[in-house]
Amino acid sequence: MEVFEFNRSVDQFSDYIYRYIVKQIRDDELAKDIVQESYMKLWERVDTVEYLKVKSWLFKTAYRTMIDIIRKRKFEKKVDELPQESHSSSYNDLKYWLDKGLETLPEVQRSAILLRDYEGYSYLEIGEILELSESQVKVYIYRARIALKKFIGDPHLLV
Repeated sequence: MEVFEFNRSVDQFSDYIYRYIVKQIRDDELAKDIVQESYMKLWERVDTVEYLKVKSWLFKTAYRTMIDIIRKRKFEKKVDELPQESHSSSYNDLKYWLDKGLETLPEVQRSAILLRDYEGYSYLEIGEILELSESQVKVYIYRARIALKKFIGDPHLLV
């Protein structure tokens, strides 16, 4: 990859990666650090990573970096520790409960559903990022959607 391609990848993908990570960990500063660290790792491997594969490489690296940081810090968020918010419109209420429901999902399910439904990745691409088979990705997304449907139906059952 050339330097101009690296710079183009920063312009094209950094916002997507940031949104994906911040949805996972709910910490703006930590998400920025993870994105920056992912690009530092890319810079170290700029000669070996092809530009056509840089987007999935960056998402995979950001995901792994996030997991490493979570493990190192023993980062655990509990739903009852989150600040209480109130929204007036039904759309905001649904978004609020959907976000709460996402937090209850296991890490791999949350990552798969965010990559599929929020970022628009194919099952194959998600499998590459999360190092899962395509059928495993489909199963995790299916289970996540069922869990979210149950949660949104009665969010107090899982809180």
